[in-house]
Formats: sequence, C-alpha cells, structure tokens
Amino acid sequence: FTITPNAGYGIENVTVDGASVGTPATYTFAALNADHTLAATFAQYEYTITAIAGNGGNITPAGVTPMFYNGDQTYTIAAATGYHIEDVYVDGASVGAVTTYTFTDVQANHTIAATFAPNEYTITVNQPANGNINPGTMTVLYGATPTFVITPATGYNVATITLNGTNVMANATNVNGTYTYTLPAVAANQTLTATMTLKTFTITATAGANGSIAPAGT
Repeated sequence: FTITPNAGYGIENVTVDGASVGTPATYTFAALNADHTLAATFAQYEYTITAIAGNGGNITPAGVTPMFYNGDQTYTIAAATGYHIEDVYVDGASVGAVTTYTFTDVQANHTIAATFAPNEYTITVNQPANGNINPGTMTVLYGATPTFVITPATGYNVATITLNGTNVMANATNVNGTYTYTLPAVAANQTLTATMTLKTFTITATAGANGSIAPAGT
C-alpha cells in the first residue's frame, strides 16, 4: 500500500491492526493468513512568520505567527513619533519603505523585518545685520535642543529674537548684551531670526551762571 498525503499535508500516523507503525509512505503485508486493517491520518503543514522591528517603530502582528499551508497574512509597519520607516526586508530582501506587506499562499517559513530612522529637520538661521547668530543654519535629529548665541556688533543691542515669527527673547539668557537661546525639542523645521538696534546714549548739558551751553538740556 502507498500512503500519499494531499498537497499541504503530511503523514501524521499509520496504524496496522490498531498499532502504530510510524509514518511510512508504503506498507507491505507479507504472508497473509488473516484479515488486517491499515489506517492513516494526515496533518496540515504548519509554518511560521517571524516579525522583527528595530528601534523607532513596530510591526503588527509582532513576534512569531503560526501559519497553515496556503494561508495569507498581512503585516502593518508603523514608525514611532519622530521616526520614519527606513526599509522593510522580507526573507532578507528589501521591499522598500512600505507600510503594509501581505504574505500569500504560504508554503514555507518567512521573516519580515523593519528598520526605522529618526527624522531630520533643518534649523534655518537668518543672520542679522550688525550682529550674528552662532552656529548658523544646521540639520538636527528629532528631539534635538540646539543652543544658539546671538551677539550684536559693537555699538548695537539685540532688539528681537524670533522663532518661526514668534518673539522668544524672554526665553533667552542675556549676559552683557549677548543672548543665548536654546530651542525646545525639535519636531519640525524651524527658522531663527534676530534684529539689532543702535545703542543710544544720553548727554545732559548744564550751564552755570554767566554762560550757556548749546544745545542745552538732555
């Protein structure tokens, strides 16, 4: 007798007269001198899909998912806040920065892995006339808190410091006319600007009796 499972199945057990003889693909009765029974059971093949997510995101469903022969399974890939999908690999081969992937007609074990990278943002620094902001324009990663020093030229004062058009001078530290400003955790492109004004001084003219100073007063 030949025991043949259907596609996607394997021989689970073969019994002769109620006793297991393992999982043979053939069985021969020799020197027959009595009635006999031959029975076979079959089991559907099972496979696994292993999902691996790097730092900065996740794959759903996570971990190891059991699969039956010819089954389908869809995965969702999502980046955490401040990150983006860098690449997705199926069985070690890149399929691009996809957000979903479906295994169809599964007939083997598989792996799906995703890598993520922090977002990059640009801090655009508009250098003021009669002063400078140091450092200048830069690229930073999500969550960075870069610090800038705003220095007026000789004879000038810092008048305003603006971030994306909003005056943030009250949040800067002033030491002898030079300001230091630290950005909040960066989560988008930013623009930093400063303006300068000429310093002004007061001269008070006072003349005693019997003379004058021109111009008089303050």
